[in-house]
This record gives sequence, C-alpha cells and structure tokens, in this order.
Amino acid sequence: MSSLSIDSSFVLVGTEQSQVLPSRPPTATSDGTFPSSISTPTSPIDSNASSVGTLEPVNHPSSDPAYVVGSSSSYAHDWSRDTTGGIRTHGRHFIDGYGRVCNLRGVNLSGNCKTPVNGDHTTFPAGAETVTFVGRPFPLEEAPQHLARLRRWGLTFVRFLITWEAVEHEGPGIYDTPYLSYLRSVLSLLPQYGLTAFVALHQDVWSRYAGGSGAPAWTLEHVGFDLRALEESGAAWLRGVCGGGHTEAERGLWPCGYQKLAAATMATCFWAGDTFAPKLRVRDGVPVQHFLQDAFLDMWEAVARAVGDLDGVLGFEMMNEPHRGYVDLPSLHGFDYNTDLHLGDVPSAFQSFLLGAGYPTNVNRWTRSFPMPTRRTGRTLLNPHGRKAWREDGPTGGRDLWEMHGVWKWNGEKNAGAVLVESYFVNDPATGRKVDWYTDFYYPLLKRWTARVRGAVANGRGHEKVFFVEPVPNEFCPPSWTSEHQLPNMVFAPHWYDLRVLFDKAHGEFSVNVQALARGANPIKTFHWGQKGARNNFATQIRSIVEAGYRSLGERPVLIGECGVPMDMNGRAAFKSDNWTWQRRMMDAMITGLERANVGFTLWNYNPDNDDTRGDDWNGENFSWFSNSRAPRSALAQDADELDAGARILDAVVRPYAAKTAGVPLRFEYEPATGAFTYSWAVLPTGLGEEDRESGVGGLPSVHAPPLTGHAPPLARETEIFVPARLARGRRLIVDGLVDGDAYTYDAARQTLFILPAAQSSDDGSGARAQTRTVRVRFDPPVGGELPNDFRGDFGGAVGAVSVVLLALVAYYLIGRI
Repeated sequence: MSSLSIDSSFVLVGTEQSQVLPSRPPTATSDGTFPSSISTPTSPIDSNASSVGTLEPVNHPSSDPAYVVGSSSSYAHDWSRDTTGGIRTHGRHFIDGYGRVCNLRGVNLSGNCKTPVNGDHTTFPAGAETVTFVGRPFPLEEAPQHLARLRRWGLTFVRFLITWEAVEHEGPGIYDTPYLSYLRSVLSLLPQYGLTAFVALHQDVWSRYAGGSGAPAWTLEHVGFDLRALEESGAAWLRGVCGGGHTEAERGLWPCGYQKLAAATMATCFWAGDTFAPKLRVRDGVPVQHFLQDAFLDMWEAVARAVGDLDGVLGFEMMNEPHRGYVDLPSLHGFDYNTDLHLGDVPSAFQSFLLGAGYPTNVNRWTRSFPMPTRRTGRTLLNPHGRKAWREDGPTGGRDLWEMHGVWKWNGEKNAGAVLVESYFVNDPATGRKVDWYTDFYYPLLKRWTARVRGAVANGRGHEKVFFVEPVPNEFCPPSWTSEHQLPNMVFAPHWYDLRVLFDKAHGEFSVNVQALARGANPIKTFHWGQKGARNNFATQIRSIVEAGYRSLGERPVLIGECGVPMDMNGRAAFKSDNWTWQRRMMDAMITGLERANVGFTLWNYNPDNDDTRGDDWNGENFSWFSNSRAPRSALAQDADELDAGARILDAVVRPYAAKTAGVPLRFEYEPATGAFTYSWAVLPTGLGEEDRESGVGGLPSVHAPPLTGHAPPLARETEIFVPARLARGRRLIVDGLVDGDAYTYDAARQTLFILPAAQSSDDGSGARAQTRTVRVRFDPPVGGELPNDFRGDFGGAVGAVSVVLLALVAYYLIGRI
C-alpha cells in the first residue's frame, strides 16, 4: 500500500476521492508535505490583554471571491505556523492568523513521562540521582511513527508532559542537559506533522518518592524526610509507584497520599512555608519556601530557554493538579470530602504528625460505598514499630516539623499527643489573618512563574506564549480569580473525570453525576440510565466546569487538560474477550459531553509503553487506548493499518470535529452509530471592525451563546472540518443545509471537509449581522453501529404494559363498586 497524500499517515484506499464539488487540492511532495501557498503573517502588532501573539493580518486565499473550495494547501488538523499564521487567544477562543476559531483537541503525551527510563521497581527509592528520562515519551528514532499516528487520528494538540525530577534529579541547580536536548529534538519535530503542544510540568502527590510523580527526591531530603522510612512510618504509600496498584486491595489508593505527611508537608512548605513553617531553614539557612520556589522557577527557566522559542511549543503549564497541602484545613481532625479522597488507611492531619514522629497510631479505615464514595469501616494500627519519617541529621533534627512549630505536642506522662492550635493552617500564625490558598499563595507564584518563563524564551518570543492554568482538582474555578489575578495569554485548563468510574473502575448502563451529588443535589436527580443518559450526565458536568470558568474569568479560553477512560474497567474483562463495548461507550459519552460544551481537550493518555499486563505502569493506572503490546514493533511503520494497529475504541476516539471555523462555533453533535454529525456556526460578515459586531445572548455565560461582538476580523471564508478517512472509506459523504452560493468538498487524503459560504459583506444589504449556518453531514451508506439507548427505549414497553394492567385493575375495582 503506498502513500498518496501529505504523508503516509494518510492513505487513500480503493476509490476514495474528493467528492461532490470540483476542487484543486495541491499535490503532495515526495517528502509528504504540501508546498505552502498561503502567505504567513510574521509581523507582531499590538493586541489587547486577552490576545496573544497577534500578527499582521493577511487574507486567507478563501477571502478571494474567485477562490475554489479546498484549493489551499491546508488540512483541518494542521496547527503548524506555516498554515495557521500562528495560533493565539482572543476572547474565549483560540484563533489562527486569519481569525478562524480553532478547536484544539489531542492527547497527553504521555503517562510514561512520570517514571524514568531506567527506573527499577525492586530497588526504589535507590538511585534517585542517576535516573534518566531521555526517551520519554519515546525514543527519538520512533517519533515519526507516533507523531504520524496522532496526525492520522486528528489528535494534533499535545499536552507534553515533563517532570521536575526529569530536569533536575541530581541535585539543586544541576540540570540534565541531555534530557533538555532530547526535549528540544522531539518538540522540534511537531510542526512537520501539523502538531503543536504546550509543555506541562506534571506532579501527583508531590513526587514519586511520596507516592506519585513530579519533584526530585532531594526536595524531600532537604526538608528533612528520610526517603527509606516514609512508607513504614505511614508518611507515604509507595507500593503503587513500585509497580503495584493493580490488586483490588491497592486499587485507587494513590490519591489518598495527598493527605499523608510527606506530600501534604511538602506542598505546604512549597506554597506557604514563610507563613506556616518560618523556623525551617534549609541549605545555608534559606527559608524553605524561598528554597523550593526559587529552585522550581530556576528549573522552569532552564526548560523555557531550551524549548520556548520553538514553533511547535504554543505555551506552558506551571503545575499539574496543584494541591494545598494543609493550607486552609479547618480542622486537624477533618478533611474536605469534595477534594480529598479517603480510601484504605487514611490518617487525619494530626494523626499524620504522630505517625511521622514515630508514634504508633490507630487510624480510620475507609471502604468503597454508595452513593457517597467511601464509608468508615474500621481502624488500623499504623507504624507499629515506631519508625520516624524525619532524619536525625536533617534541618528539624529528627523532630516533626509541625511539633517544632507548636501545632501539637507529645505528653510523655499520658503517652499521647495533643493538638495545641486546631486552626493553625487557617490563619496566619504571625498576624491572625485568615489566609486563602488561591489569593495568598497560588496566584502570586503563577505571576512570578509567567514573568520568568516569558523572559527566558529566546528570540523575544515570550510574549507569544500561552499560559495554561488549573484549579485544585474537583473544584470549580474560584470566584476570586478576577482580572487582577489573571495572567497574560491565559487559558483555564481544568480536568474532568467521571469520578465514580475512576473510583470503581466500572461502567455500565447506570451512571451518576457525582459532581452534583457531592454538592448536595437530590440523589434521584443525579442518576442516569443508558448511553443517552451517560452523554447527558457527562455533558452536564463538563458544561458546569466550563461555564464556572467563564463566570469567574470572563471571556477566557477553557480547555479540558485531562479527561480519560480506564481501559481495565469491569474487572479487566475486555483484555480477555477483546470486547471493548463499555470503554467505547464511556469514551463516546465523555467526548460527546466535551463537544456539547464547545471546549477543546487533551485526552489522558497516549502511552507508547502501555501493555495489557502493566497498563501505564504507575499506581495501577491503565488509561491509554493505544497498547504497545498490540502494535507493530517497527519504528518505521507508516501504513494506515499499521498506524491503527495497537489502538482500541478508535471509533469513539477518532471522530469529526470543526477544527478551523471561519466564524463562531455554536453547536456540534455527532452520532458514531451512523457517522452523521450536525454543526452550527455563525458566519461573520467581512469588512467590519471589532466594535461593530453583535453580542451573543444575554444572561449568564453559556457554552452555546458565545459573544459575537469583539471577534477578530474574519480574513477567511473557508471552514475546515476534520472528517476521518476511516468513516469515508467505501461511503459517499453528503452535506445538507447549505444555501445558494455555498460550496464544499471532502478530501479523504487530507481528512478534511472544506465548506465555503457564499461571499458576504456588511454592505451587501444583509447589514452587520452574523448568519447562522447549520450543516448536516451524513454518509451513504451509514456507518451502521449500535444506536444509543435510554430508559424509555429499554423499559418504556414494560412500564407501559404494567401501567395498562394497573389501570385495568383500578377500573375493574371502581366498576365493581358501582
């Protein structure tokens, strides 16, 4: 099979051709790229506060009334600077150099970046200084295969994961230059495949050495922790990092590590050490917050210098899923049910202090339950041998940090500990003022980080970069995130998972809106049935997150930075049967919810190392719908079928989407069972200034009523929709709903449906109003999958029959009484 298109990740099969209307698509060159025929704007001009990297406007070829639809050199999911003119933010949208709204969707690359290439589960945590992450997410020589695969699937926007440990594992200020060179080499390749990325610093539970991923081991050692005593003392749970987490007893335990001593203390010292741990001085007497944050920012500057000037790097994200530690904790005996998972043996904050100080302590044991996630079912004695988590030669002298600060004390006579300041982490101990983690600690560091990164990006391109930020997991965007706390070129990038599926690793006909349940909703109203119910459930949750962002931030872009489906759900049954029905249905419901919210996303995760046995090889997770054990071994595999090999549930993952819209997106709805989709957008007339455009529907911010005022001037008429070639294979694509003068063509080689509305301007009699286009795209013959079910369809007949019988009995009784 030979390649006939932009590269071998797009292969024409049989008689697939561009359809319906004539077009003049360019011819691919021998190296698999199109010759550029679009003028690329390069000169920066002034922009408003919410617009990044604004470039000198240049008209897209489709602005010419004589333009033939589809005859540019572009394809829908190509985000390279050559064909977009550069991507930037404007209002709630990403836009390209021609003012088209860009729907960015792609993957997290990759979950394997949490662990080193030479990691050894059997000797962990030994060898922390000599680990290497060179080759994460994949060896450089394998990059063409993986990047071609992502382009073929239309997942060309990448959340590229790195960790602090990967950059600076050997010690403070000692950077792994081979790793930084590797990063530059990989990220330099992205534009060749139409990909762009934002570099995200990943962390979970602070560090691998505290049970998660992220920071180097030396950060814990400098604060005074003994790495080899953390698990025995109850300060951390490490078996999931050491390759475990797959057994029922261990499943899902790792998030509970946020509340254990090691991770909670490190986060507290990092964010608020000056406030809550002022006595702790490390490395030449430096206050702990200064030491950790300065090292963190210095590391980020090294990363920005290494890769920030690359065209393939759109921006950066400071930290994955930040956690407060103990900050804002109202009681040393309690916890926040919305953000802190309790499963297994979980100590309270006070109990974690006791355990780390070497005192055996009985803690509550939590078990899965319903409708709330867990319930208390017993007690467990932890640290029975009295192992201390603190090093005798450390800065605390072997003493618990929080005892050193007078938060609690040990009473030798009573052989018990006692809390001295119950609300220690709520008020500033020096002033008594109530603190707020977001305003006092998070927002200020975000601003410092942004300034450092922008200043470090080479060639003066720091002003172009986009900065992605997120709240504490499972929290809505806080109302305090007002304009004075926002960053230039900021994108709100929260995460969403169906918490019940994540927690139970099970999905079926019944789904629950845990988000609403946790916030006090009537349980009956949170229950959903069937595939339609799951779609509605997920759409409601995701829309709530997105619109909360708009309410707090105003018209800022929102992108869901993580969302995913566990492949090992339902007792890993699919690994034996190869029947992925429930994974497919959940993925479809999730992406349907994202599409209904008009929001881009990066799926968790594409992992080149995933296999059926180890999964993603970290804390028992298995989210990658690509499995290396099912893929061809050749790094040069470029054939379409070879690229798809190893993938699961592609019919739910690889789906149409409006990538570049000449106008404002309104609604998109796709049905995988038939392959049909409907797309509505507002076509803006040309020749208008930004102040002339009409506004959207009034009231609270809505995902379906975006403002139509203040939009960037449209410099293109052509809209580009990604339509997978796998859908079109052997089928005819039909577009309904266009009006006289509109044109379209589908090019299977470029997997792009081009739609060109008739030329319109503000002086053609239509005025300065947008016109809504709604197109219905279908295939002949239809795809022919399973249609989504709901309660009415599954039980409507039975309920109706029972109702008839009951009514008959009532009538019989009433007639008998007459």
